[in-house]
Amino acid sequence: MSEDKFDVIIVGGGLAGSTAAYLLAKAGLEVIVIERGDYCGSKNVTGGRIYGHSLEKIIPGFASRAPVERKITKERISMMTQDGVTTVEYGSDALGEKGAASYSVLRAKFDQWLAEEAEAQGAMYICGIRVDELIVRAGKVCGVKAGDEEMEADVVILADGVNSLLARQIGMKKELEPGQVAVGAKEIITLGEEKLRDRFGLEGENGLGWMFVGAPTAGNLGGGFLYTNKDSVSLGIVTTVGDIGYSGVSVVQMLDNFKRHPAIRPLIEGGSLAEYAAHLVPEGGYDMIPELYRDGVLVVGDAAGLVINLGYMTRGMDLAVESARRAAETVLYAKRKGDFSRKTLAAYKVALEESFVMKDLKQHKNAPHFMENRRLFGKYPMLVDEILRSLFMVDGAPSTGILSKVTPALQRVSLTELGNDGMKALQSL
Repeated sequence: MSEDKFDVIIVGGGLAGSTAAYLLAKAGLEVIVIERGDYCGSKNVTGGRIYGHSLEKIIPGFASRAPVERKITKERISMMTQDGVTTVEYGSDALGEKGAASYSVLRAKFDQWLAEEAEAQGAMYICGIRVDELIVRAGKVCGVKAGDEEMEADVVILADGVNSLLARQIGMKKELEPGQVAVGAKEIITLGEEKLRDRFGLEGENGLGWMFVGAPTAGNLGGGFLYTNKDSVSLGIVTTVGDIGYSGVSVVQMLDNFKRHPAIRPLIEGGSLAEYAAHLVPEGGYDMIPELYRDGVLVVGDAAGLVINLGYMTRGMDLAVESARRAAETVLYAKRKGDFSRKTLAAYKVALEESFVMKDLKQHKNAPHFMENRRLFGKYPMLVDEILRSLFMVDGAPSTGILSKVTPALQRVSLTELGNDGMKALQSL
C-alpha cells in the first residue's frame, strides 16, 4: 500500500472538482485531484454555457482571465417543424452585466484553465488515471484505489460525473433510470470570426444562446441548442435516454437532420468540423439527487445530479461550482474540528439547502415531469407553424378572417389539453 496520505482526494477534474481543489489548496490543505482523461476537460462535454455568478464569487473577474468564448447578450427560443421555424428573440446588454453575465465556453480549454488556477494554489493533479474503487474501513471512506495504487485521505470528494460509479459502488447513488438522464451529441463547427458575426448579427465579443424544440429530436423528448463561440458554433441535440427509439431516428441522424434544416444550414454553410462529442446529461432534477454525504465522502456537481432543464434554459455549471464551494467550506469546517464523520459532513447538505442550488432545484422540481409531455415536441410546434403560415401566406386565393385561418390548426389540440398543459407549465416554471 502507498504511504501517501492527503487531506483531500478529489475524483474528477471538471468544474466541480477543480473548484473544490482551488479553494481547499488556497486554504493550505494538501489536495490531489485524480482525472480519468488525459487532461482536465478532455472528457467533459456540455452545450457550452456557464452562468458566471457562482465562479465570480470565488475568482472575481474570472472572465477577464479565463478562456471564455463570448458573453451571451442575445437569447433565441425556437419551435421547429421539418421545414419551418418560429422564433422568439430577446437581446439586451443587461444580460451581460456583472453578476448576471453568462458565457459560451469550450470545456477542453476552460477546464484546463481552472485546473491550472487550482495548481497555482498548490493542488496536485494526476491525469490519465481511473479510480476503480473507494477504500472503506468500518463504514468510513478513507481513500481510493487506482489499479495497484492506494491513496488515503481524511475525506474524498466525488466529482466523477453523472454516472458516478464510485457513489454507486458504496450505495450512495442508485443506478440511473432511463428517464433521469439524456444523451447529448454536439459538433463544434468553425466558421471564422467575421462570418460568425455577420450570420448571427453579433457585435464585438457578444454572443448568442439559442434553444430549439420539435424537429431537432424528431418528436422525441429533448431539444436542440446552438451557442456562438469566438470563431465557431457549438451545435447539438439532447434527448432522454428512455425515449431513444421512440421516433425511429438515431441520435446521430437527429443531429445530421438538424444541421440540414433550412433555418440552420445557411448559418453553418462552409464551416469545418473541429470536434464531435457525446455525453450523458442529468435530467431528473431535484428527484434524482442522491445521498450527498457519508463518513469521509461528499458528492458534488453532475455526480449529485445538480442540473436544471427548463426548456428555454439549461443550468448545470453554476450549480456544480456552487456545490463545490459549499463542499470545500464543509471540509475546512471538518478539518478545524478534526472530525470527518457523517455527522460533521452533514453541514454540506445544510449549506446546499441554504444556497440557490437546492432552492432553485426545489422551485423547478416539477419541470422534468412537465418536459415529458410529448405535445411540446410534436403537436405544439406544428400548431404554431400552421397558424403563422396561414396568416402570412398569400397565394391569390380569396382572403378569410383570422379566426377561420387559425381554427383548423387549433383543432390539433383540445381546450382541455391546452388548459392542463398551461397549468403544468406554471407549476413547473
